[in-house]
Amino acid sequence: MDRFVSSEPGRQTRHSFSFGASYDPERVSFGPLIALNDDVLGTGAGYDVHEHADVVLVTWVVSGTLEHRDASGTSTQGAGDLAITRAGTGITHSERAAGGVTRFVQAWLRPEEAGGEPSRRVTTPDLSDGDLATVATADDLSVPGATLRIAELPRGASAKIPAAALCYVFVSSGALARSSLAEPLAAGDAFEIRDEPARTVTAAVDTQLLVWSFAE
Repeated sequence: MDRFVSSEPGRQTRHSFSFGASYDPERVSFGPLIALNDDVLGTGAGYDVHEHADVVLVTWVVSGTLEHRDASGTSTQGAGDLAITRAGTGITHSERAAGGVTRFVQAWLRPEEAGGEPSRRVTTPDLSDGDLATVATADDLSVPGATLRIAELPRGASAKIPAAALCYVFVSSGALARSSLAEPLAAGDAFEIRDEPARTVTAAVDTQLLVWSFAE
């Protein structure tokens, strides 16, 4: 399925779910995942100051450097860094490419409870073993039964997608070899898996996967 596309000077975003002016009643969410935005920013381009509340933002930088500014100051997030921002009762921030063309994937999750104290945490997960690594748990995400795993698979390597009530597999770069999952296979595509056993996927080229699993 094609993704929605929005463009502004210096910025292009591909939306996996309904977002803003782009609406499809059959593409509103997948479990607690309510948005998955794939952004490419030119140097200095990005999002001016804006506000979020009652949402958890999970930001993965694929390439380049993302500058984040909020009331606590300015920080940068490079390729391979993961940021988890709990908006809680409300945060105001801006996001901008600080080091050349920057691509990042940002998921929006519906938390178990509204409100709460806003927080932000940035980590650099170790993906060196070439398999799916757990990079965020339900406690990190404030979403019961939710887990985020990321893998950087060299060409020909395989990873086992875990069994879960709901599993969303996003190919952030590279491509997967054909399998029982069939297409889509390439960067930017995703599999939505419901109540199925664990299965194995294989990288056709060097590939990066983001794998969300949810209890429901």
